[in-house]
Amino acid sequence: MERARGTGRLAQAAAAFTSNWRNPNLRRAQLSFLGAWTAEWAFTVALGIVAYADGGALSVGLVGLLRMVPSAILAPLLSPFADRGRRERVLVVVSALRGAATGAAAVTVAVGGSTLVVYALAVLSTIAATLFRPAHSALLPTLCRSGHELTSANVVRGMLDSIATLVGPLLAAVLLVFADVSVVFAVAAAASLWAALLLLRVRYDAAPRSAATRGSGLIREAAEGIRAVAGRRDLQLILALAAAQSLTRGALTVFSVVVAVELLGTGEPGVGALMAAVGVGAVAGSLASSFLVGSRTLGGWFAVGVGLWGLPLALVGVFPHEAAALVLLAFIGVGNALIDVAGFTLIGRLAPDAVLARVFGVLESLVAVSIGAGALLASALVEWFGVEAALIAIGLLCPVLAVISWRRLRGLDRTVGDLDGAIQLLQRVPMLAPLPLPAIEQLARALETVEVPAGSAVITEGDIGDRFYVIQSGEADVLGDGRVVASLSVGEGFGEIALLRRTLRTATVRAKTALLLGALDAERFLLAVLGYTPSTEAALARVDDELDRYGPREPLDEPPAG
Repeated sequence: MERARGTGRLAQAAAAFTSNWRNPNLRRAQLSFLGAWTAEWAFTVALGIVAYADGGALSVGLVGLLRMVPSAILAPLLSPFADRGRRERVLVVVSALRGAATGAAAVTVAVGGSTLVVYALAVLSTIAATLFRPAHSALLPTLCRSGHELTSANVVRGMLDSIATLVGPLLAAVLLVFADVSVVFAVAAAASLWAALLLLRVRYDAAPRSAATRGSGLIREAAEGIRAVAGRRDLQLILALAAAQSLTRGALTVFSVVVAVELLGTGEPGVGALMAAVGVGAVAGSLASSFLVGSRTLGGWFAVGVGLWGLPLALVGVFPHEAAALVLLAFIGVGNALIDVAGFTLIGRLAPDAVLARVFGVLESLVAVSIGAGALLASALVEWFGVEAALIAIGLLCPVLAVISWRRLRGLDRTVGDLDGAIQLLQRVPMLAPLPLPAIEQLARALETVEVPAGSAVITEGDIGDRFYVIQSGEADVLGDGRVVASLSVGEGFGEIALLRRTLRTATVRAKTALLLGALDAERFLLAVLGYTPSTEAALARVDDELDRYGPREPLDEPPAG
């Protein structure tokens, strides 16, 4: 039994990668993330070296804060652009802007220009990078059709993030052996531009956006994202823990330099080696996290990932040796992989699609502030108490918070599990099966439970139609012209003809046994089904088939406009 379960997990893990590769749009979106984040990590190493040469550890911390404050302010204000229309277009602009800013930094360093110019370009590049992840995170659910597939996509993106965490710093370390920092900046610029080119070829059926949403102001739209977080305690918990992890990440940008130069004495190449160790762990963690596909314990694994972001730093402060530091920092990479898969999947499942990019924008704002604060705090603690004490103090934050949050995160797992059950029920209805995950998840949240005793009519021929029904348990008979023309059972839906054709009920549906139904109001049903071409075609084909079997003979109106 255990062997069979393990084999099934392995098959699911392998399917996570192959399904992403077979989907051309998902493949391009994922590879663009690889290019963008390889650029980000190489850029971070190069900028840290420039800042350290300019003013030591305190300068590294101040530059980190300088990068993040504008991003924290602008991320929620700019993220509404990704909710207004096609998200891949936002990503193209962002990637191109990052490439241009990073390329300008390369030229500035190469000609011996002012470091202030480099810092200003770093701020511009970081603002663009801060907008990239919200738009990309909001794009992925649109390219998926189930929670399982979204988890798979986040597993693959987590793996690519881990590879970038390894390749970016390692590439920087190798380049620094043979060239100067300007070459690292130039390579990072090329990676950003490659990401933009990949995104130009992404094609998908975009969700309909209301005119009111497109016409409202940016500040009002940004406030809707904040309200979406404020109204959901589970989202607040995930974002708070992400902020704590990001504070530790900001501290790591300082620790990677001061630990290598001052504590271990390995010099500038040692900075890249330490960050590469994080990348090695992230790759290993991503391979392991692929077994989370199909898991119902994402909240618990998210807590483990948060804890692993801090505990290794505290242990480096206790065991300040190069070999120990490399091994311990690899566990930070493992934690990062777990957070990428579990955290982003949970946020994608908990937040409404209409404001999803804005919710991720709020997250990025918190991340930016926390990274800047963490870099500054680490610099100050190093100056006041020394490197070892600073490592221990900051390293204990995440493990403590993970322990405190454990029970609530496990409760969140149960909530998501119930939602998955409703989604699986809806996906058994042919016209709903083609819907992307955000659309069908919205329907699952809106399902109202209706109980009907045996022998009672659910809908009656000639009545006005205002709901669509799906059978959760029991059986029903369809009566047309006073005779039973069909029987319905679990997973089958009815009531769509009156909604799609704007006519009265064309048949009576009566409970053959006690029924437990899921009901959707007409507005939600029509918005979802008519909002996507495949579901519209499937719905209209089903209506034509049912009318041929038992519908009335008089002409019917055309379906309402989507």
